[in-house]
Parts: sequence; structure tokens; C-alpha cells
Amino acid sequence: MAAPGVKAVFFDLDNTLVDTAAAGRRAIEEVVKALRCRHRCGEGQARDICEKVQAKLLKECHDPARTCITELRISHWEEAIQETIGGEANRSLAAECYFLWKTTRLRHLTLAEETRGMLTELRKAVRLLLLTNGDRQTQREKIEACACQPYFDAIVVGGEQKEEKPAPSIFHYCCDLLGVQPAECVMVGDSLDTDIQGGLNAGLKATVWLNKTMATPADSSPVPHYVISSVLDLPAVLQKMEHKINTRLGNDHTVSGNEAH
Repeated sequence: MAAPGVKAVFFDLDNTLVDTAAAGRRAIEEVVKALRCRHRCGEGQARDICEKVQAKLLKECHDPARTCITELRISHWEEAIQETIGGEANRSLAAECYFLWKTTRLRHLTLAEETRGMLTELRKAVRLLLLTNGDRQTQREKIEACACQPYFDAIVVGGEQKEEKPAPSIFHYCCDLLGVQPAECVMVGDSLDTDIQGGLNAGLKATVWLNKTMATPADSSPVPHYVISSVLDLPAVLQKMEHKINTRLGNDHTVSGNEAH
């Protein structure tokens, strides 16, 4: 299943191995329901609060040395509620919304059976490493929730390192961890800006972009070596890499054979 020269495959977590976006949507629906039923918010108000929180999450800058992620995210909800409803800040309602959102999202983060099967087969041929950006607590909770630890030789969380993807340093740290060279590794992920650009920055053998919607990237985006619409297509990509290398070796052998006569 592994191409010659490929000794390790690095996988992103969110929206690559697990559908974090779908789990997040389920979590938002639970919060909307709670706001409407238990706190008598209108549907529009409840959705406005959740949309504001999602916008804050996208712009989130977290310094773990200054504040814990729990307090920061409760504050997102507190601000969103106050911005939408007005009145005094309601920290208890904000905390209720945050913990409901968090626990629901974690509950729906699952590693699909087909994905588990693919990782198990792949690990017979190469070493596997999980490389995820994000806050240490948040990402470790996701990893535990989807129970993916047994499928990997190593797990690296960006929030625990000096730099995150796309910095070359974190990729080189991963290589050192597995005892491999960058030119022996493949990076698989859904983000052109972090996964693919990072793999290119670090000089990995190949980058594989998971593009579920097969969207057309911007002209300025980094160009991956391969594009797949499902993570389950990865074994076929590795076989394609193997075929290319074997063909090249075959051509080299033919040339040298001709020269020998």
C-alpha cells in the first residue's frame, strides 16, 4: 500500500479524519433548542447568538499563558448573548451554552469504521502520525473523544509546540519523532494554508489535499501534489506514487541496459 521511499504519513485531525464541522453544527442546534425551550429566546435571537459565537471562534487568539480556553470561550458566549439580547452580562447562561456546545460537539466526533480500517491497514506498511493545530486542551479532548490514539505511532498538537503548521519546525519535529526524513513523509489534510503549505515548506515527499467539495482553490493558494475527495482515497494515491516510481525505475533500468550492450 505504501510507495517506495514513503516511510511515514502525517494526518490532520479536524475535517480530515473526523467531521468537526458536522459535529459543530449538531452542537449549535442543541444550544438553539436549549435557548428557545429553557430560556425563552426566539428562534432568530438564538441563532444570532450562535452565529456571533462562531464568528468569534474564527477570529480567536488564545494565549494559554494568560487565560484558559474554557474561560475564553465562555466569554465568547457571554459577549454574544449580551450583544444580541442586551441587559447585564449573564455568565451562568454563557457557561451553560458553552458546556452544552462543547459536550455535544465532542459526543459527535467519531472516527468512522472505514477510516479506522484504512489506518489499520496503512500502519502495516508505514508509520502514522497525527498532526493537529490548536489549543492543547481542546485538541486533546477531541483526540480522546474520537478514540484515535491506538491508530497512530505518535500524536503532535500544535498548541504544545513552539510553532504550529505551516511552520517547517513542527514538521521536522514530527520527522525526528518517527526517525524519518522529510523526503520520506506524506502530509494529508483539508487546509491548503496549514497542511499543504506546511508540507511544502518542510520539504515533504508529497502533500495530499482533502477537498471534499472539490472546490476550485484561489490562484494564490499553494498547489498540492495530489487531491482527493475522501480520506479513503489515500491508499489509491500511495499506489499511484508507487506506480510512478516503479515506472521511473523501469525506464532507468532500460536505459542502463541499452547502454550496457
